[in-house]
Order: sequence, then structure tokens, then C-alpha cells
Amino acid sequence: MKHLKLSILLICGFMMSCGEDNDDTQQQNSTEPNLVIKLKFDPNQVRLDNFGQPATIPAGNAAQSPSINRMSANYIELAPTATTPLETGEIIYVGSETTAGGAQAINFQNAIFAGNTDTFLSIPLSEVASGNYEWIRVSLAYQEGDIDIVVNGQDISGTLGSFVGYNSYITSFDLNGSTFDINANKLQGFWAFEALGFTTQGQAPEGATTVPNPLFNSSPIPAGSCVVTGEFENGLNITGNETQDVIVTLSFSINNSFEWTEVNADGKYEPEAGEQVVDMGLRGLIPIVSN
Repeated sequence: MKHLKLSILLICGFMMSCGEDNDDTQQQNSTEPNLVIKLKFDPNQVRLDNFGQPATIPAGNAAQSPSINRMSANYIELAPTATTPLETGEIIYVGSETTAGGAQAINFQNAIFAGNTDTFLSIPLSEVASGNYEWIRVSLAYQEGDIDIVVNGQDISGTLGSFVGYNSYITSFDLNGSTFDINANKLQGFWAFEALGFTTQGQAPEGATTVPNPLFNSSPIPAGSCVVTGEFENGLNITGNETQDVIVTLSFSINNSFEWTEVNADGKYEPEAGEQVVDMGLRGLIPIVSN
């Protein structure tokens, strides 16, 4: 009888351990592959204009490549072809928006941020329609980074927050411990700056922010938006049968992306001399697919 009881206990124990293994296996098998969107900021990537063509710095202006700390987007869309109209492709992300400030605007307080090489978005591939996508569109909302300026004849570094989205509702935000209370909508081109406890803010001219769109003729974007368009080198093919994550790295050009009018022709940004910010737009997008 003792041997029988022992045998039953051993069998039960074996069955329980097998059950646990099966549960673990089922949990592993139920792990769903994702479409992962990462960000990259490249100061050496080609500098483009609004039409997606290589661009030089206009006479009378100067520019520098900022060091981007973090960025936010408000809209991401996969487009099958060059003639796919905006908002008719596969929309994979739409950020929070609000009318708290009057007109429809990006809700900055609910924005998602990511830094260089960080993941901005991860969604199950089952939520992405199968197909081949040649292009990606990203509506940028905000970018924050360090720039060099001259103050009282001294070269210093400060942090610039650039609101490049079509319209942003901002209650308040922080730059290096300094709080900016806004409580209003701000159109594309609003910026704020902090250095050594000194703060200032301003507004770039309407339409001055560069938004590269190589599909300008076949798939235009609305004026004042910041929908940057980039082409996949070999397309992005979603079959619906993927067993592992598909990673898309959005490589943005920050090649001389911070631009200002020169008063002193020395290639240095000098606000005290009356030099004005004219452009903060990212200068191109190359989407890179990997697994």
C-alpha cells in the first residue's frame, strides 16, 4: 500500500510539472510579434528641402546641427505607393489631441517622447494590415536638444524646445528645471530656450519650418503641418505570418537643422545681436527595416 501511495504521488507530481511546463510553453507561444518604431538622429544624413531635394544654407543665414535629446510625433502612417493620399494609408499611430485651447491641437501634456535609438512605439503586427509599403509619413510634434550660442561674448550651450507640430496646446513644460507656463495653443514654430537659468521664447515665421516631402507632387501635405515623408529602400512587407518583431528605425536628418539669420557673419548664433531663428525642421527621413 505504501508503494502504491508513493507511485500515485510521483505520477501526480510528474503530471503537475508537465502541466506547468505546458503553461509556460503556451505563454511563450502566445507572445505576439510587434511592429517596433525606433528613433535615430543623424547629423551626417543628407540635408533636404521641402521637396526632398538636397539643400544648402541660404545666403545671409547660418545653421548648426543640434544634439537632440528627445522627440515626439503625433501621427505615423504607412503608405503603399507614391500616389497614396495622406490619411488613406495604414495609420498606425495617432497622438492625443484637444480643443482646450480653442482650435484642434496636439495635446502636449499627453505626448509620448523618445530619445536617440529609443523605442517610440510598439504595436502588435496583427493590428497592421498585410501588404507592401513603400513610404512612411511621420507628423512631428516636438523636439528638444542642445545648441551653441554666444552670450556676452561667451560661447555657451543651452537647451532648445521646438514645437514643430501644426498646432500645440501647452499648459506648461520644463527645460532644465525652468518652467514655462503657456496655457494656450501655439502654432508651428513656437520655441523656448534655457541656458544657465536664463530663459526666453519666440515664434519662427509662418511657413519657415522645413518639412521634407519627396512626394510633394503626387501626395502633398497641408501647409503648416509637419508630416515628414521617407521611402523604404526595399519596401516594408507585412505578410501577417511574422514570428518575430519587425523593427523600423526612423533616421531623421539633423544636419544643420537649426537655422538663423546672421547679423554678425561668424557662423555663431547670437540672439543679443538680433539674430532670429528661422527654421527648426528636421531635414529628412530614412526608414530602416530590421528584425
